[in-house]
Amino acid sequence: MEGDDNLAHERNKAEFDVNEMKIVWAGSRQAFEVSNRMSRLVASDPVFDKSNRAVMTRKELFKNTLRKSAHAWKLINELCLSDEESTIFKYFMDQPGFLDLHWRMFVPAIKGQGTEEQKQKWLPLANKMQIIGCYAQTELGHGSNVQGLETTATFDPQTDQFILHSPTQTSSKWWPGGLGKVSTHAVVYARLITNGKDHGVHGFIVQLRNLDDHSPLPGITIGDIGVKFGNGAYNSMDNGFLMFDKFCIPRDQMLMRLSKVTREGKYVPSDVPRQLMYGTMVSVRQTIVSNASVAMARAVCIATRYSTVRRQFGSQNGGVETQVIDYKTQQNRLFPLLASAYAFRFVGEWLKWLYTDVTQRLEASDFATLPEAHACTAGLKSMTTSATSDGIEECRKLCGGHGYLWCSGLPELFAVYVPACTYEGDNVVLQLQVARFLMKTVAQLSSGKAPAGTTAYMGRAKHLLQCRSSTQKAEDWLNPDMVLEAFEARALRMAVSCANNLKKFENQEQGFSELLADLVEAGIAHCQLIVVSKFIAKLERDIKGKGVKNQLKNLCYIYALHLIHKHLGDFLSTNTITPEQASLANNQLRSLYSQLRPNAVALVDAFDYTDHYLGSVLGRYDGNVYPKLFEEALKDPLNDSVVPDGYHEYIRPFIKQHLRSARL
Repeated sequence: MEGDDNLAHERNKAEFDVNEMKIVWAGSRQAFEVSNRMSRLVASDPVFDKSNRAVMTRKELFKNTLRKSAHAWKLINELCLSDEESTIFKYFMDQPGFLDLHWRMFVPAIKGQGTEEQKQKWLPLANKMQIIGCYAQTELGHGSNVQGLETTATFDPQTDQFILHSPTQTSSKWWPGGLGKVSTHAVVYARLITNGKDHGVHGFIVQLRNLDDHSPLPGITIGDIGVKFGNGAYNSMDNGFLMFDKFCIPRDQMLMRLSKVTREGKYVPSDVPRQLMYGTMVSVRQTIVSNASVAMARAVCIATRYSTVRRQFGSQNGGVETQVIDYKTQQNRLFPLLASAYAFRFVGEWLKWLYTDVTQRLEASDFATLPEAHACTAGLKSMTTSATSDGIEECRKLCGGHGYLWCSGLPELFAVYVPACTYEGDNVVLQLQVARFLMKTVAQLSSGKAPAGTTAYMGRAKHLLQCRSSTQKAEDWLNPDMVLEAFEARALRMAVSCANNLKKFENQEQGFSELLADLVEAGIAHCQLIVVSKFIAKLERDIKGKGVKNQLKNLCYIYALHLIHKHLGDFLSTNTITPEQASLANNQLRSLYSQLRPNAVALVDAFDYTDHYLGSVLGRYDGNVYPKLFEEALKDPLNDSVVPDGYHEYIRPFIKQHLRSARL
């Protein structure tokens, strides 16, 4: 078939070893083997079929998710899968459900914030899933502003209990996944009050439902918040609401690693530094960045394969039409997204290293790098998730009208992914945290204190504020030192400009509010520099094979030069480069697209995604798109009958009524 021939021909063009690239993408041979084995284990099991999610009712979809989750847990135990294998296995299930929040939020919260006694009590139950937990922090009225949470936990010394209460409608917990219908327990965040004093937000382990009949306990109002964006998508998750009416829990269910309340009601901070919680946060954000690379790769894989199969225009004397991927407009939109998938993958790897480094330092009571680690993880979470959600939508448009079909896999992928821009920190709010850190770093430059980590480049402020790019020909934009200097100079100058403008305000907070938009852009510039620098470092440090290295080099500079093109106003307004140098960068970018073109299909094959995981007729490995589109269309319940339900009631009377006056 034409699709098969197209993709087979493309794969034969590859100028590198695809299997070697698969290992680079996975991070190691062992990681590749685990991922490959888990993805095929899921794909081969009919229980994990997901082809009909779009036509399920909400109740059917939810029950189907419960069935899959129970089956997954059964397999994990029968096959004795390791923690790493279990995590990857659940990821390839590709269906949001209560297991996600239990393992990613509930269990880590107890591990990180519970005392040894609390961990000994609760973790065995959670690890065996004899209790099912969620993470109840966000409220109807407050999300990003955690310190504004309204739920209260008031200690009653008479009963040695905390009384949890939702004093207002806006204090109801709203959004926690797994809360609506499944979770038996939750880590609930509430304002701790003892002897009339508010000690701020603390965590509590709270049983929500009866373990015999699953009914809510007295004093608890609980349910699902309703249908969310998209068909299927995140509607398999029971995001819930929760209200307390003077609900009592024992005192020892307050998570007490960082602070405790005595039997007399005295609030006592522990000796454990609160900074230890940052390690968990770095881990969570590293996972989000890694997931961004996966979601971007998935969308790009679909768009690349379909752009190769699809032909449009350009036929000469009745010959074949031009492959859509050969149009420069398609390459200019698609190839930077392919480059972004690899770039986010490698910065995610670096964040894994950062998590290990931060954890070791915290255990040694070394908190010096925490502010920088917090800032860069916040910024990278924000930047990568925003770019990925935009990238998925761009891939949908790159697939033309067929990209709008549910069976393309792209509408559901977008609907599932886009919440990442909000959960674990709103993306704009997170970039402002980066900006605050940058402003502090700039302010300290005159003190002689050398910036470290991702801000080390600011230590060369004198040079970077004065230098001009020395690129004189297009090929100069393949020089890593020249590219890095351009990104460093742009980031530093934008940060210094914001700092100088802040000085014009007597009230710094008022100035910060006035300059929010500029500060966000400064944060983004810093984060883009991090991604470019880590991609270049990966090339220089880890990649040995010539063919693979050449392709990754092309991707690296496509990523960097496209950012220059996209944010040209920044580079020109800061006098980092000249218009002529920008033109040279564009020339080099077009050349890189041409070099990448023969390898595009092989580069997405290196993601090693099964057709089951992609869930896309357009992105099929065999390229057999058009017959399968017809198959999917005929499966729709609307095609169960030739004459639709409602014809006799509504269509026929309408037609018959107008027969006499028709002018056809």
